[in-house]
Amino acid sequence: MLKLSEIMTRDVATVTPETTLREAVELFTAKNISGAPVVSGREVVGVVSASDILEFAASTPEVRKESSEPASWSNAANEADEEPVDAIPGSYYTDLFTGEAGDVANRIDGPSEASMLDAHTVDEVMTHNAIALSPNDTVVAAAEVMRGHSIHRVLVVDDNTLVGILSTLDLARAVAEHKLTTKTYVFDGRRDHDAIGRRTR
Repeated sequence: MLKLSEIMTRDVATVTPETTLREAVELFTAKNISGAPVVSGREVVGVVSASDILEFAASTPEVRKESSEPASWSNAANEADEEPVDAIPGSYYTDLFTGEAGDVANRIDGPSEASMLDAHTVDEVMTHNAIALSPNDTVVAAAEVMRGHSIHRVLVVDDNTLVGILSTLDLARAVAEHKLTTKTYVFDGRRDHDAIGRRTR
């Protein structure tokens, strides 16, 4: 049976709890990723995503500075026409929009937003309880976990040390390379062969 160690992604970008949100966003943008595991020393302590940072920025009072200019009728009308933006659940495992990391950098670019990125750390926004599996777990077991929790990535941890990540992309690649192909028999093949032999004697 195919194991996670055979198809997982081993080269994983990580951050620490002390990493600033600015540094995390810069990493996401540079690596074109939507999130990263959080490690302290060799121990995995959580995960952080671009949506975690966006949600935190949207809920932080210091980045909601009102304009000093009085509101005009035209401004009020424009604001009324804007559609409300739903909060994005903070989860490293959700299916995120392509380029969301770049979107974070573009949306958080004002003076107060910039200082917010420097003033806060990953520890304040990360998800602490990350779902992890062993490199010796089977790919089928991982698929069941992903389906059961409606997630698209799982950390692969050996003795609480991060050794890789398995994503739905890794699963799709394994299928495309025929690594998951197995033969399934309704009846035991040897028994059927014996029965055929007996009938022909």
